[in-house]
Amino acid sequence: MEKLNEIIGKISDLVWGLPLIILILFVGILYTLRLRGLQIRKLPKALKYMLKNEEEGVGEVSSFGALCITLSATIGTGSIVGVAMAISIGGPGALFWMFVMSMLGMATKYAEGFLAIKYRKLNEDGTTTGGPYSYIEYGMGKKWKWLAITFAVLGLCAGCMGIGTSTQVTGITEAFENIFLNENTKFVNILGNNVSIIAIVVGSIITILTALVLIGGIKRIESVCTLIVPVMAVGYVLICLFLCIYNIKAIPAAFKEIFIDAFNVKAIGGGFTGTLLVVIQTGVAKGIFSNESGLGSTPIASSTAKTKDPVRQGLVLMTGTFITAIICIMTGLGIVIGKTWTNDLGYEGINITIEAFKRTLPFPDIISALVIALSITFFAFTSIVGWNVYGVRCLNYLTKNNKKAEIIYKIAWILAVFIAPYLTLTVIWKLADIFNGLMALPNLVALIALSGVVSKETRKYFIPTLATSEEEKKA
Repeated sequence: MEKLNEIIGKISDLVWGLPLIILILFVGILYTLRLRGLQIRKLPKALKYMLKNEEEGVGEVSSFGALCITLSATIGTGSIVGVAMAISIGGPGALFWMFVMSMLGMATKYAEGFLAIKYRKLNEDGTTTGGPYSYIEYGMGKKWKWLAITFAVLGLCAGCMGIGTSTQVTGITEAFENIFLNENTKFVNILGNNVSIIAIVVGSIITILTALVLIGGIKRIESVCTLIVPVMAVGYVLICLFLCIYNIKAIPAAFKEIFIDAFNVKAIGGGFTGTLLVVIQTGVAKGIFSNESGLGSTPIASSTAKTKDPVRQGLVLMTGTFITAIICIMTGLGIVIGKTWTNDLGYEGINITIEAFKRTLPFPDIISALVIALSITFFAFTSIVGWNVYGVRCLNYLTKNNKKAEIIYKIAWILAVFIAPYLTLTVIWKLADIFNGLMALPNLVALIALSGVVSKETRKYFIPTLATSEEEKKA
């Protein structure tokens, strides 16, 4: 098992090497320049569109419902556990690079939302087929269908065997173990790992709830996500805001530490040793994990939105990255202020965040731990069902909407959720990183190839006279 862990770790490091990091940053910079900082200039309009559904749109779910599905998949372990792991691996400076990735990622996410609507196909049964596989095949041309198939295969694997199941369940079980684990807790040896009764019970409950939601299809998933995501997102932000206000005197020092470490080429203190490349690599990788910009997952759900306007949906989709960035920053500040990320303390994953909240909130430890446990439970659960939408849609593209294949895939998904508590944490996260990176590659290629289309049509939308003058030239 140790040898397998080592091999998986090397593959993860290879996938998330300098070439992929440069490619992701390049795409974000490309769209930021070509769209002239649209993610900043048009953010107020995007937030307005986010709260108001488009009338007479065509699709399966409301525009806000589609956003909630994408948020359900992004505001999960990436925003709470992913931030903790980024800081523990790359130091506080990794949080800065996560923020940079979020700002660039908003432009990337706009392009993904735009292309998802422009190149989606409306099926006779009222469903939609859209996402990177659609804009690769129909935007780049039929000769690139092999790349679309590659994305779809990696997408259904990423969901079922990594980011959509195991990492989410592990985050939930760890949170409850932090609260209830004691010397009287019983353990069972499963797959060579000692698993607590707490993890078994919590994992079983999550499995049952997942099955109940998935049986209802995308409509039930939309209902669950639109109910849980806004309430939990606002609630978590308010708790983090209270944490920042309560520790207001420590905020300047925390920002200083984050900024200095972000550009520190020497060994980083606190028990961690690394280089600037490690800090950037960690921040970018976990930034992608938290907001999924460039990954290609969120445009799949976005393509189901009831809308006729690619620009509008692109703006709505990029607000998800903005919201995720706020949550990540607030979580990260709590961890840096609490100083629970250093190796000498021995905390891992969700426990880094829980211990930070215990230190920085004026509540009894059990209350602070419960806040994180409940937050991660709701966020991670909605991530599980949200990511299932992505995996199923990838499968539908590959099998031409074969319902038997979809049922088998959902059963496999539920089984993956069930066995998650019995797997090794390090292996789970490494596998998730590998599939994330591989999944991003076909999507990034398409985003570069279609950047001219996005730029041209966006300019026409915001400058109507430009569209008129071009039509006159053609005439």
